[in-house]
Amino acid sequence: MTDENAKVAVGVTFATNGLAFGGWLARAPAIRDDLSLSPAGFGLLLLCLSGAAVAAIPLAGPIVQRYGPARSVLAGSMSVVLGLVGLGIGAAAGAVPVAAVGLVLIGMGNSTWDVAMNVEGADVERRLGRTLMPRFHAGFSLGTVAGAGVSAAAAAAGVSVTAQVLATAALAGVIMVRTVRSFLPVPPSHEAEGPRGRVRDAWREPRTLLIGVIMLGFGFTEGAANDWLAIGLVDGYHATEAVGAIGFGFFVTAMTLGRLFGGTAIERWGRVVTLRLTAASAFAGLLLVVSGIGVPAVLVGALLWGAGASLGFPIGMSAAADDPLRAAIRVSVAGSVGYGAFLAGPPLIGLLAQHFGVLRALCVVVAAIGLGLLGSGAARPLGDLIAPGSRR
Repeated sequence: MTDENAKVAVGVTFATNGLAFGGWLARAPAIRDDLSLSPAGFGLLLLCLSGAAVAAIPLAGPIVQRYGPARSVLAGSMSVVLGLVGLGIGAAAGAVPVAAVGLVLIGMGNSTWDVAMNVEGADVERRLGRTLMPRFHAGFSLGTVAGAGVSAAAAAAGVSVTAQVLATAALAGVIMVRTVRSFLPVPPSHEAEGPRGRVRDAWREPRTLLIGVIMLGFGFTEGAANDWLAIGLVDGYHATEAVGAIGFGFFVTAMTLGRLFGGTAIERWGRVVTLRLTAASAFAGLLLVVSGIGVPAVLVGALLWGAGASLGFPIGMSAAADDPLRAAIRVSVAGSVGYGAFLAGPPLIGLLAQHFGVLRALCVVVAAIGLGLLGSGAARPLGDLIAPGSRR
């Protein structure tokens, strides 16, 4: 397969991953209601997703290193498909345990899918000599935009969340079986050291861990909006479920635009400055969302929040994959730290929302933005660490 074919395949893979998530996250209020859960209970249910993702991601690097990105993406995506089926059945039956098992499968599968597609994306980026990672992540955002759009239309039309989730699962499965055939061929490994040694060493690298802190901060910033923005509109502003889905759509649309044009910003100002500018945008957007002014202010805030959260993860993934020989291991280690956001975020915000309301609970995102700023200096490319005068 050619490098250009692989580039398209990676873009489709990211988009399908986004569709698989956006197709149900925008219907979170309906899933919560079908399962008869309180905000705290729903936060604990989301812990099944994030906990499984965090538990599985340390294994993802060695898996990708051994079997290659194509097989790893296929295995991970099939786990997500099965999990979506379980989530849909659980919502239809009002069975929390079934939905929880579905979320566990989604979390576990997505960890492998995520690491593998980012490793493949970094490889394609190096082969073509262009800044492509933000655009690949824009593909993820385009998928979530499509999922949010379908969710808003389905909610307005009275389509059940179960029917929508099952249709999403079927579509994602068909797409991924065909797409992974266009990935780059797997080169033979030249590393003599075993996977355990490589993973252990990566956990001792300060730069890799700080990149994980960047991903933790920006991942929390992104994940809080994914999980709670629609619910914040419904509960905090008494908006309809359709308006909640539209607000989520504003957020992911802004993320998409930020990632489509983020490569230009990174090439002009460098990774570190770009991270700091996006953090400021996320902070301004968060203030508007929790202000209580009204739905129009929330929609503007969702745009700023989305733009601010757009580049933290792709920059972190690119930085972790700077060395192609250890890309899979370092991406999985940094991702393990970053996915802590998805472990701690949902239950933390859920518990706070139970006592203080969703809008006030979202104020905890300020601390996450601060973490992203704290680690931002580690995003400089490896070559620039040798030549400190560079802005990147």
